Amino acid sequence: MSEHVLELTNVDSGYGEVQVLDDLTLHLDAGEIVCLIGPNGAGKSTVLKTAFGMLTPWKGSVSYHGDEIGGMAPEDIVREGIGFVPQTDNVFGSLTIDENLRMGGVARSSGLDDVIGRLYERFPLLDEKRAANARTLSGGQRQVLAFARALVMEPDVLLIDEPSAGLAPNTADEVFGHVTAVNELDTAILMVEQNAKKGLGISDRGYVLDQGTVAYEDEADELLDNPEVSKLYLGG
Repeated sequence: MSEHVLELTNVDSGYGEVQVLDDLTLHLDAGEIVCLIGPNGAGKSTVLKTAFGMLTPWKGSVSYHGDEIGGMAPEDIVREGIGFVPQTDNVFGSLTIDENLRMGGVARSSGLDDVIGRLYERFPLLDEKRAANARTLSGGQRQVLAFARALVMEPDVLLIDEPSAGLAPNTADEVFGHVTAVNELDTAILMVEQNAKKGLGISDRGYVLDQGTVAYEDEADELLDNPEVSKLYLGG
């Protein structure tokens, strides 16, 4: 039986006085990739920010392995075992690749060199360029660095916001390959993706958000084959 590693239950959340999420409930199980899709303004990124403590839920519960984390500070959520790769500003351009990775491990009490060594083995591109400033990397390479930096704390849940945003199709495919590779490290992934077909194509399950709540929930391939979902949200 799968375990809900992350669960949002009846959550209202938003910015200032503007409500975005409305009684939203969803979950992520161990080992899964789950994709959030939907129109702009549906609340997809707000889900990730609420789960990661960047926003405090107005109502409802955010739980990790059954323990309440709603409103906990992001740095404490990282220590609990959840990583976050934001869509923008996800690397420090003025720092080297190696310095970026070490920044990702500032909360580790030990084993930093060992885990970074394993990440260099998994991502040879970063090993080859470890002394280069992150600003010199291409968009796809920066995404790989952002993934690797989030993995320095060895999370079992990774939140990823729009990994293919602004990337050429071939580069986006490479980034999606890295997403599945990260998942194969027994890291459950909750991902927001603008390219709904590509995102669902590498996912186990999906949620379609609309106006801050879940409009559809199903296995990823079932959502891809659902004519109503296709017509309204997949452009076909």
